[in-house]
Amino acid sequence: MRPQVAIILGSGLGAFADHLDCATAIPFEEIPYFPHSTVFGHSGRMVLGRVGGKTGVPVAVMQGRVHAYEGYSSEEVTFPVRVLGRYGIRTLIQTNAAGGIRLDMHPGQLVLIADQINFSGRNPACGLNDARLGERFFDMSEAYSTRLRRLAHEAAEAEGFALDEGVYLCVLGPSFETPAEIRAFRTMGADLVGMSTAQETIVARHMGLEVLGISCVTNMAAGIGARPLDHVEVLETGKQVEARLSGLLKRLVPAIAG
Repeated sequence: MRPQVAIILGSGLGAFADHLDCATAIPFEEIPYFPHSTVFGHSGRMVLGRVGGKTGVPVAVMQGRVHAYEGYSSEEVTFPVRVLGRYGIRTLIQTNAAGGIRLDMHPGQLVLIADQINFSGRNPACGLNDARLGERFFDMSEAYSTRLRRLAHEAAEAEGFALDEGVYLCVLGPSFETPAEIRAFRTMGADLVGMSTAQETIVARHMGLEVLGISCVTNMAAGIGARPLDHVEVLETGKQVEARLSGLLKRLVPAIAG
């Protein structure tokens, strides 16, 4: 089985991998050189299987990811994407839990990432360039595929709901942002904020992969609501939208592969 599509599932969003057909799950620690997830809510498994039955679309699903705030370098954070790209996968779907900056967003909402702001202070393409992986200088004007976003809108409509779009801003973490930082990010044009995804997208585009990003708004960002932010709320909200996300992916993957 040679997967055509790779999917990275973020915090609290791992249920989709449990419903693949003909699935085989491999813990990250059993894959040579793979970084190990240390964050609660990330199972840390690579699940190979099919979407749509025994003859369905072959996929590789990362049930969880690693983050720079865990102490990993940019190269380690993005190593799984390098592996998937060298394996022959040409389409990467990333999901994540994000804080909502735009005031019309609400917890539990799924939002397509239209563009990103890498505010982490790290770029995984730094260092010596391996020409087998991509060019030294590469275009990021369409970090997130317009074609894939169109297919995602069509799949969501068929599932009975609408997807919004927004700009995702990545910070290093692990501390949540301050209200002043959120106000600054809003003036920069950010609609969502999180601690992942941007570096993986840079590496994917370096390798010529087509990328789709889906954020689950798990909480409103600091200073917008009265409640303090915590990771438990992020996971709980993610669990509430797992079924909707799984339904979207089940419909979307065959459309991408077709």
